Amino acid sequence: MHHLNRSGRENRAALFDVDGTLADTNHLHVVCWWEALRQAGHHVSMHAVHRAIGLPGEDLLAHLLGDGQERDTSEDEALSAAHDTLYGTYFDRLPRIDAADELLRALDRRGWRVVLVTSAGSGELDALRRAVDADDVIAATASSDDVDEGKPAPDPVHHALDLADASAHASVFVGDTVWDMKAAARAGVAAVGLLCGGIPRHDLEEAGARAVYRDPADLLGRLDQSPFA
Repeated sequence: MHHLNRSGRENRAALFDVDGTLADTNHLHVVCWWEALRQAGHHVSMHAVHRAIGLPGEDLLAHLLGDGQERDTSEDEALSAAHDTLYGTYFDRLPRIDAADELLRALDRRGWRVVLVTSAGSGELDALRRAVDADDVIAATASSDDVDEGKPAPDPVHHALDLADASAHASVFVGDTVWDMKAAARAGVAAVGLLCGGIPRHDLEEAGARAVYRDPADLLGRLDQSPFA
């Protein structure tokens, strides 16, 4: 199936995770999940929570609390709601990662279709989009609500490619977590890792990253030598 644009060229999608990739929010999520878990009597280290960020809520909880038969999942909804309430207090001041907007605009100018691929729900996504402040070049948004399985399953990436009418081999996925890299690799999309979410280079490379950059500014400065070239 050929995904061609009007000029007869193949459509290319630039797929972006948001938390930790375009917005500097991973550590806010860590604190909010840690506090929600603490309030419910679960003592989980900040480090463990950080490594689970990027998974959809129920998968994050299964990862942290065990996904065996003996785990009581009846409190998952309350834990997620507590996280959302705590995290919501930051909505008016979520920080954009430096040059995230410039990177998206540069790719749009080069003919890439920019699609956000996120586990964030709608209210949270609105706040993230305000923080990134590049709505004029974002073609579409794929959230984990739209698919049966979130990252690291390839479903959100497949869905994003459908929205962009682009093929996997002509597209690139940029993210900051192991889950992003695995989802991209499983979907057959070139995975690019960013270190600004706090996950080590080795972990990203091991999960399938073809290239790793410090942050959006670093990738922007080296676009011509990147998988976007």
